[in-house]
Amino acid sequence: MSNPETGKTYVRPSWRLRPTERRGTLFFGDLTMAILGLLLAIYFWAQGDAWLTFSWTFLDERVPAWFYFMPVIWLVLLIESYDMRRSTARLESLKQLSLAAAVGLGLYLLVFFLAPTDTSALPRRAVVYFIGFTFILTLLWRFLYIGLFNAPQFLRRVLIVGAGRSGRELTKIIKETWPPPFYTVGLVDDDPEKQGQDLSGFKVLGTSEDLFDLVVKYQITDLVFAISGEMSPDTFEKVLEAEERGVEVTTMPVVYEELLGRVPIFLLRSDWVLRSFVDQSHVGGFQELSKRLVDIIGGLIGVLIFCLSFPIIGTMIIVTSGAPIFYTQTRLGRNGRPYSIIKYRSMHRDAEKDGIARSADENDERATFVGRILRKTHLDELPQFINILVGDMSLVGPRAERPEIVLELQQHIPFYRARLFVKPGLSGWAQVNFGYANDYETNAIKLEYDLYYIKHRNILLDLNIMIRTVGTVIGFKGR
Repeated sequence: MSNPETGKTYVRPSWRLRPTERRGTLFFGDLTMAILGLLLAIYFWAQGDAWLTFSWTFLDERVPAWFYFMPVIWLVLLIESYDMRRSTARLESLKQLSLAAAVGLGLYLLVFFLAPTDTSALPRRAVVYFIGFTFILTLLWRFLYIGLFNAPQFLRRVLIVGAGRSGRELTKIIKETWPPPFYTVGLVDDDPEKQGQDLSGFKVLGTSEDLFDLVVKYQITDLVFAISGEMSPDTFEKVLEAEERGVEVTTMPVVYEELLGRVPIFLLRSDWVLRSFVDQSHVGGFQELSKRLVDIIGGLIGVLIFCLSFPIIGTMIIVTSGAPIFYTQTRLGRNGRPYSIIKYRSMHRDAEKDGIARSADENDERATFVGRILRKTHLDELPQFINILVGDMSLVGPRAERPEIVLELQQHIPFYRARLFVKPGLSGWAQVNFGYANDYETNAIKLEYDLYYIKHRNILLDLNIMIRTVGTVIGFKGR
């Protein structure tokens, strides 16, 4: 393609993958390694078998049907690592793979030792072979992936349009993200006073008049539109021309969401909820039905665990801090409907003797000794499975808040009531990504995570959150 004014030709590099394409490449690479690990595990298992060597008979008589689903289980254990912020760092990949291998082996040993006496359908050696081979193969593939897609020639080349508030915030995020998500060439802005300015190490290279020349010169693959105010007709025309010529145009909020997993509430217009968020937050009836079915199944399992653990936890609370064992409190549910939440009491009985509602802190002095343990392991929330069964809550959603706190926060944080579009959850995207919030700034960050969840919620995201929640329980990282 050529610029009719300059005659310069622009050929869009096709080998530089978008974030979704990179995630898909990573997933299919992991799947391939897991299948290879399965084949190697079966082969070496057969070689060590005393009475039957590797053959179709061996596969038919010795390999249980569930064993062929091991690659799927492995990918489920890796679900958290498909966050592009985690998958492009070697140390983080090693940590994620090691955790997946340890959790997988631990869960299998638990099943093995709790199973009936006949464990012929639970081969220990085969599972160890699978985890060992798959861990090594996946690690090698991940390191190859990181080496390839972190190389400059494979990174997408980005030019930011707008050096105002949105552009400055974006350059700051890019600067703080390592490894970089893409190669940022610089910015363009029509303000003469901003020409040549340095924003977090990235320079303003010109105006919208120079846009196509910069695209050709620097082999730009993407323009990130970061103008939050009014846009001049000339800038609009130039950006539209670049889009027509094969350059991908993305808005700053979309990039913000991809990089941080949050919605940039302070960079959005005041009518954003009505003009955009309401439509994006709607889901189909089938998805709502599926989510409710999962809630009922999870609620029944949770109530069973609650009943089995109640004698121990109830006794611990009574012995250390007396009655009552439970406490109820008014929280706001979907569309602002109040309901009574049920929890194990984790604080002293006079925790709010002055009558002032306060959010919980990570090291809250109001918590009892047993209460701190319950909160670290999320065991204080077991009674909430009753709320889930009756439909007040979901397994996954924004954290349920008290009416007084919602009233206060909505006066200081934009779009705060938008988190009430869905049912509150036992766990959520904000809970697994961020700690306790005890001021307006940290509550705003948690709201950004909540709104991201509401916009993008689906069964896979819910599964991701539930798996990560299990990890926080096992690791005593309750938030």
